[in-house]
Amino acid sequence: MTEALGEPWIGLDIEGNGFYRYPEQVCLIQISIGDTPYLVDPLDIEDMGPLGKILSEPSIIKIVHSGDYDIRSLHRDYGLVFDGVFDTSIAAAFLGSKKLGLDAILKEYIDADVTKDKRLQRSDWTLRPLTREAVVYAANDVRYLGEARSVLTKQLIDKGRMNWVEEECRRLQSVRFEPRDEQTAFLNVKGSRDLAGGALAILRRLYDLREDEAIGRDRPPFKVVSDSVLVDIARDPGQDYSAIKGIGHWARSDARKRIKVVVNEAEGDEPVQRPRNQGRRGPHLSNKEREQANQLLRDLKEWRKSQGESLELDPSLLWPTVSLGRISRQPDNLEDEFSEPEIRHWQIKEFGESLEQVLSNLID
Repeated sequence: MTEALGEPWIGLDIEGNGFYRYPEQVCLIQISIGDTPYLVDPLDIEDMGPLGKILSEPSIIKIVHSGDYDIRSLHRDYGLVFDGVFDTSIAAAFLGSKKLGLDAILKEYIDADVTKDKRLQRSDWTLRPLTREAVVYAANDVRYLGEARSVLTKQLIDKGRMNWVEEECRRLQSVRFEPRDEQTAFLNVKGSRDLAGGALAILRRLYDLREDEAIGRDRPPFKVVSDSVLVDIARDPGQDYSAIKGIGHWARSDARKRIKVVVNEAEGDEPVQRPRNQGRRGPHLSNKEREQANQLLRDLKEWRKSQGESLELDPSLLWPTVSLGRISRQPDNLEDEFSEPEIRHWQIKEFGESLEQVLSNLID
């Protein structure tokens, strides 16, 4: 990998085993230098330091596609960080592409036919040796990234949007893997918001039961039992578990006994109070003020939509919806809004004055 230190750019992608193993790990790293792809087996390498030097060297552009997963995964497993990223998905979005999958982008911009096999996309990349089909699939993920970047960059420069993409990519490269809070992770179970405090206490115990089994069996939690089953049991712990749709092997007598044990333990727990959202809270609004704010939000979204139509871009790229919501509730605080972390410098430069003008017209 050290030979890449002299290159102006590399293409990069990874494959993980999250559909089959738990906890998930990086199982394959694909790197392209020029038009040549290389496959790196991290399961057979103890020292990832050389790769870390490449990824953190700002003079070497790391070309990725939808790279959030790659950046977080390499940070999670090896503590690696990136400096100097170009994401083809972000670039294509700012050129107005509707389809942002790698195969669609390669076809649109460099007329390369790379058909993605869904079976391989979700295969167990832990297994060795890799099949020939898997090797070709993995290599094609990086083979054309350099050529795609060249075309995308030229078009972005022609449209005056290169600095937009550069700022978005700087934000992307700063993401890090953040371990979940094991004390509150159960509150992210789909459907848990419909449960009262006592049921949430049961859900917490059931979540821990599933987590222990997932780790013990080296299987992702969703393959042990689904979220909907956990919520169903927590909502009605006295029911016949074997009749629950999708309960699978938890319908067996030994599993039902474990469920009953944790349900009984939960009965002695304090009811769970879901934490309130600690984000920025706006002012308390009367019914009339709320109606006015809702109308202003609709008008601001129309402004953003018109901007998107004129540029032939997805309007959501141009200004964050959460910011428009805050502005609609506190229209006099626009200057403070420009310093909020969701707002990009390029957005202020390109649309700040227009937003000020339309807001002034709407509230006069």
